[in-house]
Amino acid sequence: MKKSFKLFAVFLLSALFLYCGSPVHSEEAEKFLVTKVVDGDTFWIKDGSPKGQKIRLIGVDAPESRRTGRKEIGYYGKEAKAFLTDLLLNKYVSLEFDVDRTDRYGRTLAYVYLEDGTFLNKYLVENGYAQLMTYPPNVKYVEVFTAAQTRARESNLGLWGK
Repeated sequence: MKKSFKLFAVFLLSALFLYCGSPVHSEEAEKFLVTKVVDGDTFWIKDGSPKGQKIRLIGVDAPESRRTGRKEIGYYGKEAKAFLTDLLLNKYVSLEFDVDRTDRYGRTLAYVYLEDGTFLNKYLVENGYAQLMTYPPNVKYVEVFTAAQTRARESNLGLWGK
């Protein structure tokens, strides 16, 4: 019984994904000003609080752009940060959330959309500035990111370049 329920759930989610296709973002979503870019997958927004809010992109991982703790600077890390900085700094974004809204470090987890509607998480992966990295239960767009990464790798884009 449990096995058939799991299969049915997977089927239902797959069908829903196919029906919905790529993410569609509302023009009426609240917009936030990006005040600082930390690295290729993390940045700060002005949210009305004194400090602002730290945002971590869901489903993607960019190479490290600076040495911190035990982490070394990653291949293509500085390029990923520069790319995200050009896209976001002093511009407005809107956020979409999944099941878990924060990670163990207190960062807000979000899917991010640029003012023109570009789905940022996917855009970074499909251009080789980040790679797929998901942590259940936040897997809403895992198929979208998987396809984007396949295209980037096949085209030798960004960190996949030869």
